Amino acid sequence: MTGKRDVNIPPHLMPLVHEHMILHVQRGPGALLFPAAAGGHMAPSSLYAVYHPARDKAGRHDLRFHDLRHTGAVLAAATGATLAELMARLGHSTVSAAMRYQHAAADRDKVIAAALSDLAAGTVTPISAGGKRSRRSATAR
Repeated sequence: MTGKRDVNIPPHLMPLVHEHMILHVQRGPGALLFPAAAGGHMAPSSLYAVYHPARDKAGRHDLRFHDLRHTGAVLAAATGATLAELMARLGHSTVSAAMRYQHAAADRDKVIAAALSDLAAGTVTPISAGGKRSRRSATAR
C-alpha cells in the first residue's frame, strides 16, 4: 500500500520505544504505537495539543511537525546514505524529492576526503553489502 513501509529505528532509541510500548500500547498485531486516548487513530488536533507545548518548551516556536521528518532525512543523508537508500527510507519515488535532503551531504566533503585517506592507508575497510564498515589496526595489515 502506498505510504506504508518498514523503516528501521536507530538502535539507541529502542529502549525508549520498548518502554513506550509497555506503558501505552495495547497488545496485538494491529495495535497503534500512538493511539488516541479513547483508542483508534489519533486526530491531528490531539497530536498538536502535545506537540506545540513541547516545541515551545524547547524554545522552537517555529518548528513544524513536518520539520521532524526533514531533520530525520537530513541526518540520514549525513550518515552517508545513498540517494537510493534515502528514497527507500523516505518513501520517495523521484530523485528530485529525495534531493531536498541532500544539502547536508554537501558539507561532508572534508569527512569523505578523510575517509578516502583512511581507506588508502588501509585503516578502514570499504562498506560491505551489509552496510558495515570496520576499522583495522595498523598491526593487522
